Amino acid sequence: MLIKNIMTQDVITVNPSMNIHELAKLFLKRNISGAPVVDDEGELLGIVREEGVIFQDKKVHLPTFLNISLGFIALGVRRFEEELKKITARTVSEIMEKNIMCLSPDMTVENAATIMIEKEVYYCPVKKNGKLVGVVTKKDIVKAIAKADK
Repeated sequence: MLIKNIMTQDVITVNPSMNIHELAKLFLKRNISGAPVVDDEGELLGIVREEGVIFQDKKVHLPTFLNISLGFIALGVRRFEEELKKITARTVSEIMEKNIMCLSPDMTVENAATIMIEKEVYYCPVKKNGKLVGVVTKKDIVKAIAKADK
């Protein structure tokens, strides 16, 4: 079975300027776990997932400082800065993932499932000739497996 046979083709996309509160309402209303972020011309900029919305309620973990003879070494400062940016974000552009893995519609479901598991990515845009043609989620993979057993 191929990705084009299981992907969602009627893709709900969002604009990078969308408010995170509105994004959360969209996710609930449409019962989706993520959405491709596109510009006004439909160019794929990234994806936004439920995890980005949930980040709004996350506790911030302060960086750890080690005292050594030459001074202090900060551990986890970059992670702290990244978390703080996400927690204080107000728009989709501030929480979207820019380095995304895209699948091909002609890829087998087995290969896609392997990649998704290995990379721990469970929401993937599907592109053909540089254009967004669908999305695949872990739920789509599970449905394909269930249908294959019939």
